[in-house]
Amino acid sequence: MYASAPPRLLQIRTLVADAGRQTSIGSGFLVSSDGLAITNYHVVSQVALEPKTYRLEYIGADGSRGEVSLLDVDVPNDLAVVRLDKKDAPFFQFDRAAMDGAMPKGERLYSMGDPLDLGFTIVEGTYNGLVDHSYTDRVHFSGALNPGMSGGPTVTAEGRVVGINVATRNGGQLVSFLVPARFADALLTRVRNRGPAPDLRAEIGRQLAASQAELYKSFLDQGFRSVALGPYRTPESTVSWLNCWARTNADATPKPRASINTTTCTSDAGLFVASDLNIGNVQISHSFVKTIDLNQFQLATLLTQLSQGRVVGGGQYRKWYTPEHCHEDFVATAAASDRPPLRATWCARAYREFDGLYDVALVAVTQDDGSEALVSRLNLQAIGYDDAMALGKRFLEALQVTR
Repeated sequence: MYASAPPRLLQIRTLVADAGRQTSIGSGFLVSSDGLAITNYHVVSQVALEPKTYRLEYIGADGSRGEVSLLDVDVPNDLAVVRLDKKDAPFFQFDRAAMDGAMPKGERLYSMGDPLDLGFTIVEGTYNGLVDHSYTDRVHFSGALNPGMSGGPTVTAEGRVVGINVATRNGGQLVSFLVPARFADALLTRVRNRGPAPDLRAEIGRQLAASQAELYKSFLDQGFRSVALGPYRTPESTVSWLNCWARTNADATPKPRASINTTTCTSDAGLFVASDLNIGNVQISHSFVKTIDLNQFQLATLLTQLSQGRVVGGGQYRKWYTPEHCHEDFVATAAASDRPPLRATWCARAYREFDGLYDVALVAVTQDDGSEALVSRLNLQAIGYDDAMALGKRFLEALQVTR
């Protein structure tokens, strides 16, 4: 199988155009006899965003090399289609069972690429189906993917493509991920039917806006469930793609003067846009704070420290974002006795390159007791303004007290 692969495998290099030297490398593979090839979006993102500064070239596993043209991208699925100056070349085909979602778990798979610029390599692993509790469809592949293999094919024993190498999980062993082949096939069909995207930078903005609108629609449609935390009821999303954890300061040294028990739910829905910009994460956290030996003024100072309303995460501030603006006020979400008065801080910043998208942080502190309080935080990356307002309102209205 591997002996027949070299004419179909590629190393794709991003070069600084004026210097002619590589700045990053990845892998790719031919999917048609007229030189169309698949790779990852993150392998070619510099050229997509700054085509006057960077250019692409390929080096084939069979020793061939030449120029590469970027035709189209699928940012949410981290894919790109490129064209090479090759004609009548052998190419990979997609596996039908994988396309139909009918591949059994435990199937042996073989990943190919150029790890760490060491030369083309084949890695054996196991198909484990789609990752559970994930917003983005990714295949769990128990094989060793390494930097440089991104964009290469993972194939069956018959040599048909099941997925595209995309990532590995740091902190784990043989935990890697593939983009399902059906997304590459869909992008390839779009290129053949429509031709190259007219303006890739504008196309990236359009795709980000559409994918984020779909993400937050799912979030809004499924709503919140109520979860107890001390004498309060807190909103927790019902979507399946948030991972929730808890922590406490009960065993801290020196002994804390206030008890702080926190729950945090974080999404895995982040999108790679550029090497210095990842967007799309969602986070909900709640901290129940109760004094041990702090007086009311000291507790108020602690709560102020815990409730700083700044937007977190993202990329380089000046390059990608407008300045952050915050507004703080006291709000009463309803007249009902189970709705505590709140001190709320709303912070937002806009994306310079992508119209209509904002990063938002909403922090609320309950104002119903002098010895304990709930600090709740909602962080939303790359969200439309109307969706942010709707989610923020629903979040505040879901905060309750059962004391």
